[in-house]
Amino acid sequence: MDPNQTDKKIKLIIDGKDVEAPEGASVLEAAQLAGITIPSLCFHPDLTVKANCRMCVVEIEGRKGPVPACQTEIAEGMKVATNSAAICALRKTNLELIFSQHREECNDCIWLSECQLLKLAKEYGADIAKYADRKAKCPVYKFGPIEFDQTKCINCRNCVEMCAKQSQFLEVDDRGYKINIKPSTDPKRDCIYCGQCIVHCPVGAIEAQGEFEEIDEPLRDKKKTVVVQFAPSIRASIGEMFGMPYGSVATGQLVAGLRKLGFNKVFDVSTAADFTTIEEAEELIERVKTQKNLPLFTSCCPAWVRYVEFARPDLIPNLTSARSPQSMLGGLIKTFWAEREKIDPKNIVVVSIMPCTAKKYDITREDNLINGSKRIDYVLTTRELGRLFKRHNIDLAGMPSEEADEPLGEYSGAAVIYGVTGGVMESAIRTAYWKLTGEKENLKVLECQDVRGIKGLKRAKVNAAGVTLKVAVANGMENARMILDDLAKDPKAYDYIEIMACPGGCIGGGGQPLPVSDEIRRQRAQALYSIDCDKTLRFAHENQSVQKIYKEYFKGDKKLIHKIFHTSYLKKQKTKIEKS
Repeated sequence: MDPNQTDKKIKLIIDGKDVEAPEGASVLEAAQLAGITIPSLCFHPDLTVKANCRMCVVEIEGRKGPVPACQTEIAEGMKVATNSAAICALRKTNLELIFSQHREECNDCIWLSECQLLKLAKEYGADIAKYADRKAKCPVYKFGPIEFDQTKCINCRNCVEMCAKQSQFLEVDDRGYKINIKPSTDPKRDCIYCGQCIVHCPVGAIEAQGEFEEIDEPLRDKKKTVVVQFAPSIRASIGEMFGMPYGSVATGQLVAGLRKLGFNKVFDVSTAADFTTIEEAEELIERVKTQKNLPLFTSCCPAWVRYVEFARPDLIPNLTSARSPQSMLGGLIKTFWAEREKIDPKNIVVVSIMPCTAKKYDITREDNLINGSKRIDYVLTTRELGRLFKRHNIDLAGMPSEEADEPLGEYSGAAVIYGVTGGVMESAIRTAYWKLTGEKENLKVLECQDVRGIKGLKRAKVNAAGVTLKVAVANGMENARMILDDLAKDPKAYDYIEIMACPGGCIGGGGQPLPVSDEIRRQRAQALYSIDCDKTLRFAHENQSVQKIYKEYFKGDKKLIHKIFHTSYLKKQKTKIEKS
């Protein structure tokens, strides 16, 4: 149900309360709009209604037996009871049965203190150990940085539906009481590590393989210089884990918290996003002039790159050679910064805080090395960092605001919007426009509204210095495949394409705080756009720190620039699936 698609309202009564909701709404949606809580595990606004968990059962006057609220459409004059004695008894029994196929491992669960299963068990007095774990002998699968524990899976199938939109890697196995979810052995299907299965699983059966437990050791090693860098989107999401409203900007608190953890230096990946913009804008201009290897695809998203290298290697020549900001900054830290500070790169440990589970895979690539040293040593997701803060009793909401360290802490507004779908393209267009026209400011280009918003697919034309660029922006692989379909029909349909595997871009990444929905993504996105709007510095090429490093360190040495800032791609084989 989309309440924006109809103006007609339906009146009904829920638990004795007069309620009004849009025509076509379900009982569950009507209750949510009225602030009435009906428990639900498998319902997610991103997905179709499946009514698998049966926790949202309600009674409707005149109908025989309980019905699932998520699947029942409202009607004029309908009377609904959500908490009768009979309904509560049903929910209690259902919870006990659900727990029989969910092995508890609460201290290591991504939901942690936000677990709906435990909250509901307490509310309904369910005996979570009433039935033996029928899945106790089920396997744990590991593929890339993702871990799927069948012993915790309640078969809601949210992950399967979400994965069908992404890489079609997870699938349903068997039927009836033997039903299970498993990774596909089809050689034509592979995981792209986007982590959307994780953020749509209501019970923590899928997670990214954790690293935060390993960070304490290098932080205690006085012989190591431990540097942390955080991605643009993190500042608009990490606060949610500490009770801050959705869309709160917590840049200063984040920096302060990271210093309190013991990191020697705190750098902002947004600085590297400005380098990425400059390199990618130059590549875009060159390809448009020569008309070679068009359209140009962005490569910031490692899940998208993984998809190309496995499923569409024919598109490898179209990927920009510009590295992702994380990789660029890691390279700068272990070359430029190490030389400046006179530190052996082998004694520098670089930790990235990312919204993305695929970034954990990204640092295992062979091209992660620079001069024999890893650019990035560890990747922590936003969730992992939040847990690390909590484990060290750091309340981010109460931290004072501090600035990131120079010279890798200054950034433009164009860099921050890398965290939202369309942001990479908008940033590159700003700088490409300047390079083509010499104009310092053009509001039409400054805020390219046609590529903004979390809509899954956007197509537009951008004009600059007599050049018309046909561009497209997709977030979510389902939408990306539509772009590829366009190109199959017309190879010249676009000049420049941005693709992010996750809905909304990095703000909706597989490593972000839970829960997530389009409304939450919109608020995170708006936070990043507000930073951009408030910045005096809004063009990547005007970043003084960036200009200084180009001038004083690179000195026009194109080989050195290519070594640190550019990469290449190769066809990849299917992920090895480990089973234990």
